[in-house]
Amino acid sequence: MSTIGEYDAYPYFQKALIYANSVVKGHKLACIQEVQACQRFLDDLKREDFPYHIDYEKGEQVCSFLEQLPHTKGKWAGAKQNLRLENWQVFIVVNIFGWVDDEGIRRFRDVYLRIPRKNGKSLLAALIGIYMLVLDGEHGAEIYSGATTERQAFEVFRPAKLICERTFDLCEEFGINTRAKQLICQHDGSKFEPMVGNPGDGSSPSCAIIDEYHEHDTDSMIETMQTGMGARQQPLMLRITTAGSNLSGPCFINETDYNQLLNKTYKDDSTFAVMYGIDPEDDWTTTDALIKANPNYDVSVSGTFLKAQQKEAIRSALKQNAFKRKHLNQWVGAHSAWLNMETWNNCSDPTLKIEDFRASNCIFSIDLASRIDITAFLQVFVKEINGRHHYFVFPTFYLPESTVYGSEGKKYEMWANSGNIIVTDGNEIDFNEIQAHVVGEMAKFPVSEVVYDPWRATQLAQNLISEGATAVEFRNTVANMSPAMYELEAAISSGRLHHNGDPVMTWMASNVVAKVDAKDNIFPRKQRGENKIDGMVALIMAVGRLMYSDLTGLDDFLTQSN
Repeated sequence: MSTIGEYDAYPYFQKALIYANSVVKGHKLACIQEVQACQRFLDDLKREDFPYHIDYEKGEQVCSFLEQLPHTKGKWAGAKQNLRLENWQVFIVVNIFGWVDDEGIRRFRDVYLRIPRKNGKSLLAALIGIYMLVLDGEHGAEIYSGATTERQAFEVFRPAKLICERTFDLCEEFGINTRAKQLICQHDGSKFEPMVGNPGDGSSPSCAIIDEYHEHDTDSMIETMQTGMGARQQPLMLRITTAGSNLSGPCFINETDYNQLLNKTYKDDSTFAVMYGIDPEDDWTTTDALIKANPNYDVSVSGTFLKAQQKEAIRSALKQNAFKRKHLNQWVGAHSAWLNMETWNNCSDPTLKIEDFRASNCIFSIDLASRIDITAFLQVFVKEINGRHHYFVFPTFYLPESTVYGSEGKKYEMWANSGNIIVTDGNEIDFNEIQAHVVGEMAKFPVSEVVYDPWRATQLAQNLISEGATAVEFRNTVANMSPAMYELEAAISSGRLHHNGDPVMTWMASNVVAKVDAKDNIFPRKQRGENKIDGMVALIMAVGRLMYSDLTGLDDFLTQSN
């Protein structure tokens, strides 16, 4: 792509492109997730041998249709004006409807939008619902606005109903009959209705809109909707929400996956996500924070209103959490990821070859999981470069085949196929296979120590000792882990850590959250059981031993840092 001007025939695509470039180049205040979503769009436009492309006409058709619909409240409704999509909204619509495969089938089936209050997210969802009702090409389309309460379900359905009631030509052309709790297209029975709980048997959603996803305690509604979508050619699951406070709910839990999608830790070409808000390091008391978090600042949400709310939150600590959640789109009480994944990715060097480290000082580290879970074996080498110690990391991961090819093994199966996970036979990890691998590697490299957590690995350690290894316990206590984590974090930030870009290790790095105590000690944690961190625990253990090892002289680290 050369210039934006090449797309004068496609004004909506041009707006999406201008918006994305403005965000990526820093001309518009934007949080990291907004930047990443825009960068993904621009990168995908340049991808070769990609099974999807932009259907410019489709994107233009949808945006043009939406802008022919009327406002339903406020000064614009009073003036009987039609809706006008802001550039950030055009960007979302063009992504959802513009990307298609060679047969014209939509690329994105799952859409996640985290948008602060008063920025028009429910109205945008209502507009998408209307389009899906009348123009998506699904005979007998079924559109559901789902929520935990009827009041919330109507936040999307009500504006859709009002728009239809005020657009006679639309109703006449598509035979729309507006009812109290249903929009019906008489010519083919397509319907749009609010829903609390799960759709009944026989339902076949073509579009499911989940409003205020953060309020859902379980994913039962989504799972039921997805099950019913099997007969649809290109169904759409649209989840819209502000940030919440339920850190054990599916919204916050799944947001980990959306973040990993945006930071390129994990690939899923069928999912679109964009999140608006502020970054953790931002000063929430500034006007810039308000502008950054609210894409419709001074459009649907008044800057004066937001500043008044901010002033109240600054004055009253009791109001701060609600303000940050609703208007800055911050999860209240959320644990932050420990590492900056962009910095971690900058430490990646796919050209690294373990064979080049035959004469380098080395330490092995093993984190054994249960026999049905993932086990990590790391080979960590250390070299002095320009007077500083650099770590070079080569991971190996093991999983039993029953876990890899089980119901929750989607990621694992992909990594097994690419050779990033070694699959052991049967339902349990074969520790004898791991022992044989470690002993074989001991013969190739000058291994100083084999580090292990004694919780599960005592027998393996004894076996390795009998094979000539120096096996050293490293208990996963705060006293042991905290200094090692600080050193590892410093090494990553300064570029002293080097890894080969292993996708499993990168996934695990993104899963680590740091629990901080009153003395600023840190300890690695994970948000949920599925977010494995075994490889990072093994790396922390290795770095912890190297800090005190004669190999590096890093025993001065604690003295210097204190």
